[in-house]
Amino acid sequence: MRSNGWWSSAGLRSWLAAGLLAHWLAAAFAAAQSLPSFTAAAAGPAVSPQYEAVQRRLARGWNTWDTHSVTTQVLLPAGVAIHLGIEHNTTESGNAFLRETLIGRLEPGAEQVRPGPHAWDGSYTDLNVAWKSDAWRVRTAHDGADLVMLVTPLPNAAKGLAPTAFFSVDMLWNRPGMVGWSNGTIEAQTPSGTIRVFCTCTQAASEDLPRPDVGGPYYAAGLTGPVAISTGHPRSLEEVKAILARERTAFEASLGTNSSARPIVDAIETTLGWDTIFEPEQGRVVSPVSRIWSVQWGGFVIFDWDTFFAATMASVGDRDLAYADAIETLRGSTSEGFVPNYARAGNWKSFDRSEPPVGSITVLGLYEKHHDLWLLQDAFPALLRWNRWWAKHRAIDGYLAWGSDGENPPGNLEDSSRGARTGAILESGLDNSPMYDHAVYDPNKHVLEFADVGLMSLYIADCDALAKIADLLHRSPEAAELRARSAEYGASLQTLWVPEAGIFLNKDLHTGKFSRRLSPTNFYPLLAHAATPEQARQMVDRHLMNPAEFWGKWVLPSIARDDPAFGDQNYWRGRIWGPMNYLVYLGLCNYDLPKAQAALASKSYALFLREWSQHRHVHENYNAILGEGDDVKNSDRFYHWGALLGYVEYLQEARQPK
Repeated sequence: MRSNGWWSSAGLRSWLAAGLLAHWLAAAFAAAQSLPSFTAAAAGPAVSPQYEAVQRRLARGWNTWDTHSVTTQVLLPAGVAIHLGIEHNTTESGNAFLRETLIGRLEPGAEQVRPGPHAWDGSYTDLNVAWKSDAWRVRTAHDGADLVMLVTPLPNAAKGLAPTAFFSVDMLWNRPGMVGWSNGTIEAQTPSGTIRVFCTCTQAASEDLPRPDVGGPYYAAGLTGPVAISTGHPRSLEEVKAILARERTAFEASLGTNSSARPIVDAIETTLGWDTIFEPEQGRVVSPVSRIWSVQWGGFVIFDWDTFFAATMASVGDRDLAYADAIETLRGSTSEGFVPNYARAGNWKSFDRSEPPVGSITVLGLYEKHHDLWLLQDAFPALLRWNRWWAKHRAIDGYLAWGSDGENPPGNLEDSSRGARTGAILESGLDNSPMYDHAVYDPNKHVLEFADVGLMSLYIADCDALAKIADLLHRSPEAAELRARSAEYGASLQTLWVPEAGIFLNKDLHTGKFSRRLSPTNFYPLLAHAATPEQARQMVDRHLMNPAEFWGKWVLPSIARDDPAFGDQNYWRGRIWGPMNYLVYLGLCNYDLPKAQAALASKSYALFLREWSQHRHVHENYNAILGEGDDVKNSDRFYHWGALLGYVEYLQEARQPK
């Protein structure tokens, strides 16, 4: 029998007979025992045993852990992977092979994925894929500790040859183990035991369908009908379908009984389910933005406020994942004490700049929902260092401004934004916002000469939330320190209130003039509770709900509708972003503004549902004129913070009396 893997069945029998396999497994088990825990290699502050237990609970079982393909299932902690590859068969020229499948690729000829449900723990997943003239559906489910996978061809207009499905098995991330054939079955020998993988196809059929560029032993079958994979013991197609139906029912039940809230709960669970990965460099489960971004950045990328918002949304149904997203973002902190704009594969970070300080309000929100004091104890040191860093490194003329410290080691000669105006703007998280078109960068102070209403408001909110955390931890000196800084910058923020404008305005410190360009960040003083009730009313009546500026069918544009840049509809130049709507909504909730709260939540949800219902897209940003995300190529189709547009309605419903 030909070997499709690292050993043949005859070779395996000889290893067993000689006792060599037992010796190898014993050595591998010993080596595995000496490996660091899942989180030991992470940078930043130390964590508690409680958090290590969180990661151990998360990093177990079958799930779509591999960043590079949503149709790969991996068993943790062993690292056994089952990959699905599809060969497109043609009668002319060579066949094409889809080795890895990702949601949202836009390159010509790329696969198109419609993501279906994805349970938090991977107990049920469902998606459709269309590529070339082929289409198929992939469903997976758990049966105890086992995995079942069903691949079903879907009808398409083309009448070409049926594609071929290849199910290959190997070990990921250099985990100890060996995979090969044994008595007609693929087996993975790992330190923790043997994993057997079965197919409703036959090994003989697989041998007749060679694919030399598939790694590891594989099953192969022409996709003329459903094909099933199962682990543990063989299962028939009918048995696999029954397991899938059972787990689909369980997933549906997890969405709750509130019919209006079910779509957003589904969207949050599904989006974070598909976007959550196992990150092998530091041995952790985390939810970077989309897999497209993570692959492009070398395997993963954790953006500061993006991943904090993922933590907030995960708290809807998975407390452990919520904690992991918050703590892992903090653990990326630099030696300077700030959470970087990005932390990516290879342990590279934006050592020059941070991003909006939303960590404390996130962590406090998680505590208020789940009441685990150890979370505050773990997060507080990093949050406090970060809070102090802003006041020390981003202060200018009594205000706060975005900046970039180009001299911070280590440097990167390829990054021209370091220590420059571009880097300072990137720190805002609003990469090309017209607010900063004319802002001047001070290379000596390393900041924009621009008193920023949004940054100061977020910082005050951070101080206030962190002071509450300090109270809960009985850290009275730090609580007093934080409240003093909140009061200091609250007084500075009040100097940016312009009565005739009826709103807080950014101030160009280079010219001494107020900037009349308005963004949703001009409403962030509501989040900081820095506006008086009368100021809040004016801001809402004169600006937020003004159709000439921010109101309309689709809200909220990232620059006012009467701004010359609004028509660009390019990224932060006029498009709608979930995090902006979310932060403004939280600010409205600090005041007696029930109509504005309800209207913003309802309109945000309507925008979200439009493409979610039609295409299952969760967009990075949306066109404020058309209400679409697909009109441009720089709006990722499966970027988790787009679900914040629905999350505000989820919060709004929770606020209503029962």
